[in-house]
Amino acid sequence: MNSHYTATAKGLHWLMALMIFGLLALGFFMSDLPLSPEKLQYYSWHKWGGITVFILVWLRLAWRITHRPPAYPLSMSGLQQLLAHGGHLALYGLMLLIPLSGWLMSSAKGVQTVWFGVLPLPDLLAKDKELGKQLAELHSALNIGLLAMLAIHAAAALMHHWYFKDDILRRMLPTRFQTKT
Repeated sequence: MNSHYTATAKGLHWLMALMIFGLLALGFFMSDLPLSPEKLQYYSWHKWGGITVFILVWLRLAWRITHRPPAYPLSMSGLQQLLAHGGHLALYGLMLLIPLSGWLMSSAKGVQTVWFGVLPLPDLLAKDKELGKQLAELHSALNIGLLAMLAIHAAAALMHHWYFKDDILRRMLPTRFQTKT
């Protein structure tokens, strides 16, 4: 069995990682700006990226279901494997819930989401100012949770690489960044 992920799985992983970090940075940056045309443009870009991530995570899940990931190294304990599965489930859940909470928030605030300024998406909720505020808080809390999970995910990969000296990190790296073993 191959010990590396497929090129498609790697591509989706790293594309989504870049997009998610960019969206997190943009989200934190734009939230404190005063209302202006520039801020509204940032919000549009943020929503476009969020919907794109939402679509990509579904593609990624479909790929993962139809293309079994490589087995964990035999050196990983059952507890480590359970924690890895739980961490991946949490990451997938957050990658689905965060864009959905943003879309719901926009709907409740009465601001339609128009993907790339071309494709209007249906509002998922009726306009409700109070619900919009609650969904904004939920969206923010989910993003803080995502940051924590991403830190744990990266720390675990680095720990496997440097401390356990197994191939957990290398098997997700693009081929040109892998060292020969």
